[in-house]
Amino acid sequence: METKLIKDLRDKDSVDGLFLLKDKQVAVGKNGRPFMTLLLGDASGQLDGRAWDNVENLSREVETGDIVKIKGAIQIFQNRKQLVIHRMEKVDASTVNFDDFIPKSSKNPEDLFAELLKIVKSMSNPSLRQLTLDTLEDPEIRPLFLRAPAAKSIHHAWIGGLLEHVLSITKTMEFMAIHYPFLNRDLLIFGAVFHDIGKVWELSWDQGISYTNRGRLIGHMEMACELIDRKSAKILGFDSELRDICKHIVLSHHGKLEYGSPKRPKFLEAMIVAMVDDLDSKMSTVKTIIDNERGGSEGWSRYSDLFDRYFLLDDLKEKFE
Repeated sequence: METKLIKDLRDKDSVDGLFLLKDKQVAVGKNGRPFMTLLLGDASGQLDGRAWDNVENLSREVETGDIVKIKGAIQIFQNRKQLVIHRMEKVDASTVNFDDFIPKSSKNPEDLFAELLKIVKSMSNPSLRQLTLDTLEDPEIRPLFLRAPAAKSIHHAWIGGLLEHVLSITKTMEFMAIHYPFLNRDLLIFGAVFHDIGKVWELSWDQGISYTNRGRLIGHMEMACELIDRKSAKILGFDSELRDICKHIVLSHHGKLEYGSPKRPKFLEAMIVAMVDDLDSKMSTVKTIIDNERGGSEGWSRYSDLFDRYFLLDDLKEKFE
């Protein structure tokens, strides 16, 4: 049987293939019997799954992050497709290539990186320019930066997602610096590059996207601050106040204490970095929700707990241009 990608599966299709198990939950139905809900993924997207038989044994045999072989069938439930699982077993991870199960950027990372470098080289402050270039061109960081996702699951959660996110913010910062000429353009570009640079060590993408031990224990903000200290110490005459300004931008870029920022933004450039980061991440998240929901008969998305609302699925750009 030819294995289809998730995006190509249709109602009543038989399924016999491999998937990345991204999440699993066991619940009890109205009849008192347990059932398992699963989130399955491949390089093309993700799909809900349901297992009704042998649930307790299945739940012990497979874990989130496993590659699983599933036999089942696609059915439409509440106008959306799901995979009803007849058989499922864990596959030896050494026999598969995890790259086949993780979404990837549709854009060429080398082209994106070259575009980013061109902007960084236009920075006027020599210390900030050297700090940023030394970081991007570091032989350890560069290959990681070209492949790292920007998050585990929320936004830009695919191979190359971090670079896409950083370049998008950097280009927005160029506009911000023109529109608000009283802002320091170099600090805006620095913030765009450095705010999430620690994610090259916070996240792992060798076997699905997950957090590293250091990522869970330290976090990407602290790792970025360590990087600033390490790189700036090698730059002759790097101003200590400027170093603190740089670290504040990183430490405050989630905007609010309740969003995980150790500090709230205390100057305009830090505020802009936090707001544009929030804008870009939300744009990516909502677009992914809408893209994943389109193609069925529904005109609205499922309810999003993250955004506390439904989303209209119409392509308004195409509809009204």
